[in-house]
Amino acid sequence: MPRIGLSTVSVYPESSAHAFSYAAGLGYDAIEVMVGIDALSQQTAAIRQLSEHHDMPISAVHAPCLLFTQRVWGTEPWGKLERSAEMAHAVGAEVVVVHPPFRWQKTYARDFVDGIAALEASTGLAFAVENMYPWRTSGRSMEMYLPGWDPSEQPYANTTIDLSHASIAHADVVAMATRLGERLRHVHLTDGTRSAKDEHLVPGRGTTGADAFLRHLATTGFAGEIVLEINTRKCADRVERERDLRESLEFARQHLGAAAP
Repeated sequence: MPRIGLSTVSVYPESSAHAFSYAAGLGYDAIEVMVGIDALSQQTAAIRQLSEHHDMPISAVHAPCLLFTQRVWGTEPWGKLERSAEMAHAVGAEVVVVHPPFRWQKTYARDFVDGIAALEASTGLAFAVENMYPWRTSGRSMEMYLPGWDPSEQPYANTTIDLSHASIAHADVVAMATRLGERLRHVHLTDGTRSAKDEHLVPGRGTTGADAFLRHLATTGFAGEIVLEINTRKCADRVERERDLRESLEFARQHLGAAAP
């Protein structure tokens, strides 16, 4: 089966260091580092030390391209991706996860498809572009990403499917995976209820069809990385957070194993 990793953002507001501890204790196979407002996540030497201390490989580095990380590692978007690649090389990751540009990043968006291909050629890494979603408010839908929120409509060599984002977009994740074929390199396993909020639920607690999606990956021989990226901010304590992280891992292994060839 593919490796099943844990995103460091899944333990927020606890730190990246806690994510490594949870992952090692619960039996996850790897870690995805979300470079964010947690200062530790921005320090390559510290991340490498945590990886070695917990004997936990790093499957991916998520570039700081969210709204609330717009000033992490500067404000120049290509510079952020280059620094993400440097961290990935230093910690042994083969994937950099990146979101498509916001609509207001016009110059960045204009060159994005070709620029991602050039970065992959120069770094030897997979820059896996993630699916996003239209922003919905008061019954209106706004396209906020360029060249678009659906990576299957662009010629990216490597992509990421996030099930919570697909839920907001009311997108069929199995159909999206089928369109992407071998270009699907990375998965953010989570769930949603088709609301306008980016819920990042424990898989199985939403309506995205996470179980069927995992069985589809298993039967089609998916060879990329699966990373649990869930929201545990509302957990009352560490016991509840650990329960959600354990449930997520067990869900992934159960449904991948049920359909594995």
